[in-house]
Amino acid sequence: MRKQDLIDCHKRIEPYVHNTPVLSSQLIDRAVGAKIFFKCENFQRMGAYKMRGATNAILQLTHAERSRGVVTHSSGNFAQALSLAAQSLGVQAHIVMPTSAPEVKKAAVLGYGGTIHECAPTLEARQAMADQIATETGATFLHPSNDEQVILGQGTAALELLESHPDLDAIFCPVGGGGLIAGSALAAHYFGQDCSVFGGEPFEADDAYRSLKSGKIEGNATVNTIADGLKTTLGDKNFPIIKTHVRAIFRVTEEEIVAAMRLIWERMKIIVEPSSAVALAALIAERNDFRDRKVGIILSGGNVDLEKLPF
Repeated sequence: MRKQDLIDCHKRIEPYVHNTPVLSSQLIDRAVGAKIFFKCENFQRMGAYKMRGATNAILQLTHAERSRGVVTHSSGNFAQALSLAAQSLGVQAHIVMPTSAPEVKKAAVLGYGGTIHECAPTLEARQAMADQIATETGATFLHPSNDEQVILGQGTAALELLESHPDLDAIFCPVGGGGLIAGSALAAHYFGQDCSVFGGEPFEADDAYRSLKSGKIEGNATVNTIADGLKTTLGDKNFPIIKTHVRAIFRVTEEEIVAAMRLIWERMKIIVEPSSAVALAALIAERNDFRDRKVGIILSGGNVDLEKLPF
C-alpha cells in the first residue's frame, strides 16, 4: 500500500468520521518521563477507531456491491462500526455475533441499524455463518482487521496524529487483529520523521508478540484477558506490514492494564476501555527506553460495559 493510498483514504472518509482530539497530561508525562500525546479515538463515532476502516471499506465497494449489503463477524467494536458506517451510507449490514456477545453490544448494533445473526462462540462458526449469508444475499464480506481497505482506514488515526505532531519519536497502539497497528505503521513510515511504531499486548493473548518473534502467524491457546478487544489473531494481509514496519511488541499483565486504565480515567477524566489502556501500560512498562522522547498513543476506544468495571 502506497503513501497516496493513505492520503486518498483520509480524504474519502473525512465527511463521515471525526478528526478526534489529541490530549495530554502533565502528571502522566512526569510519571513516565516522556512527552505523551493521546489520540482519543474513544471520541470517534460509535466510540472507537474501527469506524474509520469500516467506512473506507464500504466506500470502496461498487454501487452494485453496496446495493447487496455487507457482512462481517464481530462481537464488539467492528460490529458497531460496520453497522453505523453502513447506516450512514444507506447500505444493509449483516452482523454475525456469537451467542456469548454482551447484550450491551448487541443493543448498540441494533441501534445502528445492523441485522444480527447469532452463532456458536467459535471462530469457525462465525466464518461459516458469514460465508452462508454472503452466498445467500450477495453481501460482500468485510473482515474486521485483515482487509487492505480496513487497514488503510485505521491508519488515518495515526496520520492525523502525525499531522498535528510531526516530530513524534514513537507511536504506541494496542494489538488485537492487527489492523490498527498495521495502518499506524504505514502512516508512521510514510508521514513520520524517523518515528517507530510499538505494540502493546496482554500476556494472556500474546499471539502477535510470538508471531513477530517466530516470523509466522501464531494463535492463542487461551485468551483470559480483560482486554476483550485484543483476543483476535493476525491475518495474512496485516502481518507482512507488521513484520516490516513495527519495531517491537511489548507484553503487559492484567494488573498493569487495569492500572493504566485507572490512570487515564482518574487523571485525564476520559473513558477508555481496557484494550485502549494496553498501549499506555506498555509504555509505562518500558518507560526507561523512552525517557525524554515524544510519544503518541492511540487510545483505540471507549466502549466500556459499566456493569463490569475493574475498579
